[in-house]
Amino acid sequence: MKKQLLDNSIIQLEELIESYNQPKYRAKQLYAWLLLGKDYSEMSNLPKDFLLELQAEYTSKSVSILKKQVSKDGTKKYLFQLQDGATVESVFLPNKYGNTICVSSQVGCKFDCKFCASALAGFSRNCSAGEILSQLIYVNVDNGGTIQKRAIGNIVLMGSGEPLDNFDNIVKFLQLVVDERGLNFSNRNISVSTCGLVDKIKQLANLNLGITLSISLHATTDESRQQIMPIAKVYSIKQVVEAAKYYFEKTGRRVAFEYIMIKGLNTNYLDATRLAEISKQLSSHVNLIPLNWVTERSLQGITKQEARRFCDRLNSLGVSATIRRTQGDDIDGACGQLRNKLELKY
Repeated sequence: MKKQLLDNSIIQLEELIESYNQPKYRAKQLYAWLLLGKDYSEMSNLPKDFLLELQAEYTSKSVSILKKQVSKDGTKKYLFQLQDGATVESVFLPNKYGNTICVSSQVGCKFDCKFCASALAGFSRNCSAGEILSQLIYVNVDNGGTIQKRAIGNIVLMGSGEPLDNFDNIVKFLQLVVDERGLNFSNRNISVSTCGLVDKIKQLANLNLGITLSISLHATTDESRQQIMPIAKVYSIKQVVEAAKYYFEKTGRRVAFEYIMIKGLNTNYLDATRLAEISKQLSSHVNLIPLNWVTERSLQGITKQEARRFCDRLNSLGVSATIRRTQGDDIDGACGQLRNKLELKY
């Protein structure tokens, strides 16, 4: 398999270019084409002989679009194929306040949360930084975006996989997308989600990258959390909350607690009280998420009226809480529904 050009920063590309006896400024030209999703044949301002040499060792395209589905609400789900034939999904979420992309960080998932489809086909491997970046590039271009005028304003690493289990590649991806010589995203427009890998949360905090941390809490007692999240047998809620407090203290960034509302498990009066106690230990926001249907899972969601009452209860207890708008559920593109090609029924 060829090496990926998009795994490199602009500085690394400059070093690579010089190793081919080309002037350093060629790196900027090359990177501009890569950020537009172009192949070697389209790089009109670069010497053909140089491109042939480069092509022998490096691929200009880390992924390719196999399938695109468009929801009735405008959400778009993309199925990407990687170089080795593996597949991942990404979702483009249109919003009048700024479009968002949800990208995948792993092929499959190890953590098997019982409300999520991502682990149903097992775990294959991590995505490289370039493969994650490529998802963003192709969705941006497909929706009319350029480098200077992006079609995407926000990035969430909430697709297939556990981002913090792919720590080094995630950090490199974050460094690539905020680079002002690249797509120049603001740190504050990027969210990384985790099921609660305590040691990695602290490691991320120590880097102080300025991004939002979203923690999948989904329950207010260890017993109920263990029913739906195997990772809860490793880290208690207390440990997860302590890591969240550490993140806030080191970065000054408000932490988001993700909370999927599940019938009979986590939305009673006591749950609201306990969730308020948890969230008020630090500067945080609670994202209440309607449970999205996954055929192979047996969990059930609550009604819109029940969700509204639960949210109102939290608000009355002084909690910053909102109900996340469901997008793309008719194409299995909503929260918890992403998976890989082996499980898709197109």
